[in-house]
Amino acid sequence: MEKFKGALMVGALRLFAKLPWCAVQRVGAGIGWLMWKLPNGSRKVVRINLAKCFPEMNPAEREQLVGRALQDIAKSFVESACAWIWPPQRSIDLVKEVEGLEVLQEALASGKGVVGITSHLGNWEVLNHFYCNQCKPIIFYRPPKLKAVDDLLREQRVQMGNRVAPSTKEGILSIIKEVRRGGQVGIPADPEPAESAGVFVPFLGTQALTSKFVPNMLAGGKAVGVFLHAVRLPDGSGFRAIIEAAPEAMYSLDVTESAAAMSKVVERYVRAYPSQYMWSMKRFKKRPAGEDRWY
Repeated sequence: MEKFKGALMVGALRLFAKLPWCAVQRVGAGIGWLMWKLPNGSRKVVRINLAKCFPEMNPAEREQLVGRALQDIAKSFVESACAWIWPPQRSIDLVKEVEGLEVLQEALASGKGVVGITSHLGNWEVLNHFYCNQCKPIIFYRPPKLKAVDDLLREQRVQMGNRVAPSTKEGILSIIKEVRRGGQVGIPADPEPAESAGVFVPFLGTQALTSKFVPNMLAGGKAVGVFLHAVRLPDGSGFRAIIEAAPEAMYSLDVTESAAAMSKVVERYVRAYPSQYMWSMKRFKKRPAGEDRWY
């Protein structure tokens, strides 16, 4: 059954990748609209997350954001199918605007390891191609459950001559070694870690368990941190890559201070582009002691 599901999913991804870009946007928006109007688990999680993170928002206004968020989530999925199947340059060409490229160039010229930090905002698969076009990083990722999909991603994500590292002990060690030797890596800041690997810090008006992985690599200036995001342009024609240096607080030896500074940057992006965050992710599954679970 797993092989059948994997083959079906890979077939769907390849089918989406045959669509012209304008159709990709329309299909994604259509799937997202159906996810908004029909009962499903993703809609439930999005509603919970938005209610908790934006309690000040008018309920009717927040429900409209639920709809836009689900459409952007679906767009990200269909767009990612294209990024996985297409030749990389075709995805890179979708990056129509770039802000802060000099920040990345200065980090690469520093002689230190570079930690590219992103989040589940906009389209991180297009961002991967853009980042890998600037250097040859190791991209850290959580393997999907379906082996056929994981095999496809392992193959497609290394088309630029870079490498990938799954979120296993071996993958973590390869990331650390790469940074120590002055190489480059790409790491998402917002997946929820195991409790032993994270600290609770403020994020979007609540407390969120946040990984200590990036803070530990940057502590004391051992490496250079750079934030990268690729956000969807309003007209749907492509993306704007935004690059900025990690704030000074992220180099603190105090891991909680560093993690809080990292979350503050991600929060700023989410508030600037609220519909483009992957609200269907159970980002707040683990709660501080004594607090009720959300999901």
